[in-house]
Amino acid sequence: MTLVVVAVLLLAVAYLVAAAVVPFAPATASTTTYRAPTATAPEVTFPQYGATAVAAEGFPESLTTSGDRQPRSIASISKVVTALVVLEQKPLGAGQQGPDVVFTPAMQALYGQYAAQNGEVAPLPSDLRLSEYRAFQVMLMKSANNYAGSLALWAYGSMDAYRAAAATWLHQHGLDDTTIMEPTGLDPRNRSTATDLVDLGSLALADPLVAEIVRTPTADVPGVGTVENSNKLLGIDGIEGIKTGTLDEAGACLLFAATYQRGGRTVTVVGAMLGGVDHDALDDDVRKLLHSVADDFHTVTLTNQGQTFGRYTTPWQDPVDAVAAEPASVLVWGRVTVRARATLEPVTLGTSGERVGTVRFTVSHHDPVTVPLRLGGAIEDPGVWWRWANPFRGAEPVGS
Repeated sequence: MTLVVVAVLLLAVAYLVAAAVVPFAPATASTTTYRAPTATAPEVTFPQYGATAVAAEGFPESLTTSGDRQPRSIASISKVVTALVVLEQKPLGAGQQGPDVVFTPAMQALYGQYAAQNGEVAPLPSDLRLSEYRAFQVMLMKSANNYAGSLALWAYGSMDAYRAAAATWLHQHGLDDTTIMEPTGLDPRNRSTATDLVDLGSLALADPLVAEIVRTPTADVPGVGTVENSNKLLGIDGIEGIKTGTLDEAGACLLFAATYQRGGRTVTVVGAMLGGVDHDALDDDVRKLLHSVADDFHTVTLTNQGQTFGRYTTPWQDPVDAVAAEPASVLVWGRVTVRARATLEPVTLGTSGERVGTVRFTVSHHDPVTVPLRLGGAIEDPGVWWRWANPFRGAEPVGS
């Protein structure tokens, strides 16, 4: 009888010890349903004529168009191509004046040639020597055709060579719907689409020299006088360029750019409007368009700090949330789709704030955003009394 009692006591002790030390399996993890934020559809104010395209750099979803999509005459917007093509042959860094442009008799003769076509011209004295930078100012700000033609001849030696270089440059930059026959824009066969011009505008702004000149209101150029920028919208509503254009076959045209502060960052909007009746009406329409585009930027909150994305449930029914470790938001334009996918790591016991996974947000047209998940509270051992009262409940399976 004594041996039986001893055996029972030994078995009881063994049970209590085993129940007290057996390891638990990880808590059951489950993710919660994510309620995506909503965003309103964009409302863009377009004119009822010609062709227009507009986009915010870094926001591909913002590219919107109106009117026809066929190549149109672009008038003096052509000079932006001329500037960039000349810079391919005669590079000029930011803050540099560059070499002097020596104006040959052939270049001086362009004054009369373009004036006879009622084109914009600027004084060109026979003994004038200007730096490349100054010549660019006269071409881009005053839109002087004789300076555009002179720079093309200076860089390439002939109009045919310039035309070939322009065609190569356009192809290299994917502007396949743009045709440049000559450097000024007086030829109506200089044509492009509004969407191609948006890309051209971004290329212009990416060049520090061109970007600086097109946003300059006035400049005093030796031998030429005070040069005023033909773009009357400069400095209004954040507008910083880029180039006007006027031709009977083209109407009033504008390649424009404006910058705004949205969501703690600088946003640049580039657009082109072709086929206006006159520049006063066109300028009003550009301002309305830019206002509407700027108003469609908004910050979407992906998560708040502490927002729940999952839950751990222990065998002793002590649930602990997996929460976002930090807030996250993204600046968007117009309507976007937001999805979230939480990934939880196995957890048996853990301290409050311990990292236990991630949540990855995918936002249409934007790079994914990943936020760490942490325990919203501690997962603590339930203690020996619970273990004894719930023998081997939630124990780690053998061989796992």
